[in-house]
Amino acid sequence: MVLKRRRLLGTLLVALAALAAVVLAEVLRTVVFAVTVAYVLYPVRQLFVERGVSRRIACVVATGVAFAGATLLVAPLLYSLYRRRSDLIDLVGRIPDVVPISAGGFETTVEIAPFVAAAETWIRQVALAVASAAPVLVLELVVFTFLVYGILYRPGAVGAAVFGVVPAEYHDIPERLHRRTRETLYSIYVLQAATAAGTFALAFAVFWALGYGSPVLLAVIAGVLQFIPVVGPSVLVVTLATGDVLLGETGRAIGVLVLGLVVVSFVPDAVIRTRLAGWTGKISPGLYFVGFVGGILTVGAVGIIVGPLVVSLLLEVIDMLSEDDTAADPVGGPGDSGEPGA
Repeated sequence: MVLKRRRLLGTLLVALAALAAVVLAEVLRTVVFAVTVAYVLYPVRQLFVERGVSRRIACVVATGVAFAGATLLVAPLLYSLYRRRSDLIDLVGRIPDVVPISAGGFETTVEIAPFVAAAETWIRQVALAVASAAPVLVLELVVFTFLVYGILYRPGAVGAAVFGVVPAEYHDIPERLHRRTRETLYSIYVLQAATAAGTFALAFAVFWALGYGSPVLLAVIAGVLQFIPVVGPSVLVVTLATGDVLLGETGRAIGVLVLGLVVVSFVPDAVIRTRLAGWTGKISPGLYFVGFVGGILTVGAVGIIVGPLVVSLLLEVIDMLSEDDTAADPVGGPGDSGEPGA
């Protein structure tokens, strides 16, 4: 009777979760983001509770950290893109319409004007989209804040539901998935955020020293690009160097290429990421990149988090399967001793 009840509740849980995903499709990314952030901030909430702070105040403090983090992640980029759009358009507009190319007696010209016009149009469209999306983003931020607080206030509800449905002999499976999820989310949020912050500081110094018109905007873009594995801010560095070559700023192009690739792209990974390597989940950079790209292409911006997390959980399940196979067929068991008749 108990087993049947558990199966019924498990089926009901899956069905209602699927229904909720359909009904809340428009805010699903916000829900997923809030759940993962609450996952990461739970130790902060526990730290305050263990020091005698009431549970409600601890949840408010942890939620405030989440609110500030989400605001600092999105607001500077959107504000800079909207306020500095004229500087970007002016920078793009300085690129000549035609670029001559000569090599070994061969001479030709490349027409750049269509690409420049397309870039200017794209910048204007992005700025307008940012302005029109501001009310929706504010509403999603409110929903995100309430969700984080609610999850932190009753963190054991989901765990109790899972362990109530899963038989006791299989409790090690959700426990291991829980640990893997925590490792992966800490890797994404803590490690990536710290590396992005260091990238912003170094990029601002480099772009300001080289005389770029909007060093803050460029530094923000470099910090955001740090969340893209493998590629990172090197895309921005190469783009700036290419633009400087087209503008005839060969010296600055060499400077931004050398300093950018070393200081902006390499140093944050070599110093910050290495020192915080203990936070990372057990997932290789290649698989992380696959999860990142696949997540973005499939579910949009929230795929930055969901993609690597799904890949990481898949690897954990594969590990558990391999361990079970090893336990079922141990090396040196009966028939492997080499003795006649064994």
